[in-house]
This record gives sequence, C-alpha cells and structure tokens, in this order.
Amino acid sequence: MKLRIDHETRYEYSAPLDYTLQQLRLTPRASEHQTVIAWTLEVPGKLFAQRDGYGNESHTWTLGRTRGKRLREGAIRAAGLVQTHASPQLEDPPELPSPLVYLRPTELTPAHPSLQTLGAQALADGVDAGSLLALAAGVRERVAYRAGSTTVLTDAVQALVQGSGVCQDQAHVFIAACRANGVPARYVSGYFYAPDSPALASHAWADACIDVAARRWLSVDVTHGCLMDERHVRLAVGPDYAACLPIRGIRHGGGDEAMRVRVAIQPG
Repeated sequence: MKLRIDHETRYEYSAPLDYTLQQLRLTPRASEHQTVIAWTLEVPGKLFAQRDGYGNESHTWTLGRTRGKRLREGAIRAAGLVQTHASPQLEDPPELPSPLVYLRPTELTPAHPSLQTLGAQALADGVDAGSLLALAAGVRERVAYRAGSTTVLTDAVQALVQGSGVCQDQAHVFIAACRANGVPARYVSGYFYAPDSPALASHAWADACIDVAARRWLSVDVTHGCLMDERHVRLAVGPDYAACLPIRGIRHGGGDEAMRVRVAIQPG
C-alpha cells in the first residue's frame, strides 16, 4: 500500500522567542516493512541530520535572534510517500544495539510483579505470533482504550492499575510484561492508516524479539490486536515513548505556548 502522509505541528507564542532547540524523529527509515519513496522535513531553521543510538533517523534544528527578529509562531512539517508491505517481521542490522538492551526497565516501563504475572501465561510456551497476540489481548482486557485518560508521564503500572489508557499506554504495558518474562521488547512510534479513526493517525505499538541471536523482531499492534501490516508506517523505536519522541525540545522566552498538531494520511 502506498500511503501519503502530511504531519504538521504548529506553534504560537504569546511573546517572542529568544532561542529554541529541537530534536526531531519524524523521518521513516527503509526496512523490510517499508520503502520510503519521498520524504521532506521543513522547519523554521537549519536542519542537521544524524542517526541516534537506536538506529532512528534524527534531526536537530536551532533558532535564535536573526537580524533582531524573533519568532512568535512557526511550524514543523513532515510529509511524504511511503510504500508499505505486509511484513511484520524485521531483522536489525549488526550495527544496532543488541536486542538484550531492550530488557532493561525504564521509568515508563518499570519492573513490577503485576506485569510479570500479566505476561507469564501467554508467554509460558514460547514467543511467537500466537503468544504475543494473546498477550496483546490480555493487555487490552486490562487497559481499555480511552482517549484523554492518561498523560505522557503515565507509566505501565499506573495504566494497569487505572485500567485505561491510549495506544502509548497499551504499548508500555505490553513491553513491560514482555521484559518481565525475559523477552526483549521496544516501543515503536509511527502512523496508522484508519479512515474511520482519524485520532489514531499518530500511533504507537511494540516490537518483541523472537530470536535474539538473529536479531529478529515481530511487530505487534496492541491497540488493534494485530501484527504490523500495510496500514502501519514506522518512524522510530526506543525503550519507551520518552526515548523516541517525534519532537523534543527546549526554549528560552516565548511566554505561553499553544500547539496544534494535524496528521493526514491517505492512499497514495
């Protein structure tokens, strides 16, 4: 499937900005799952490209006073065309970290007996598509999808206790349950083509390692209870949401900030 994506984040400030620095993970990387046909990234300053420690395509940009002028509004726009394939399995190249890196807990995916118990039954007989989808079903039973019920700071244990969350929380619970049972797992940020659910255009799911030695991963969409398919476009991976934010930054000045995000996905 060819998917055309247009993702804009627009900022408005109540006072002029003195300085801003942002790191972006808004560029999809080619893999067995996807071919990037065209992609552009537009910001109000100069872009500097690099690849981060998890293999993501990353960019940094800064903006200060320019000839006495200071920014009061601006936009970041990522857009392009991606050909996706129904390939839920991925193999990491040797230059990327060992899958064992993704066994360690994080602030958003802490180790906890409740998470070990959640994953134990589904993963008791091995790690494959059936067991991972069974775990995803168990997560959805315990953490119902409810928009606005959590924040970006909610961790997996809190979401499990509360019993609700969004795709980020369901992915965190799934990841933490895998790790608690000795299965490396990582967070995936990206896009999901769902004409009937536009709120899910920006999406999150998880990779679980099914063969550490071969660096093989199986990608599972916990929210939709399926393996990654042609509706998914991958942006970045990391131990949790905080490690692969689409946009992370700092600023000086600007007063109050208002931010609007628009994501549109349609067949290309």
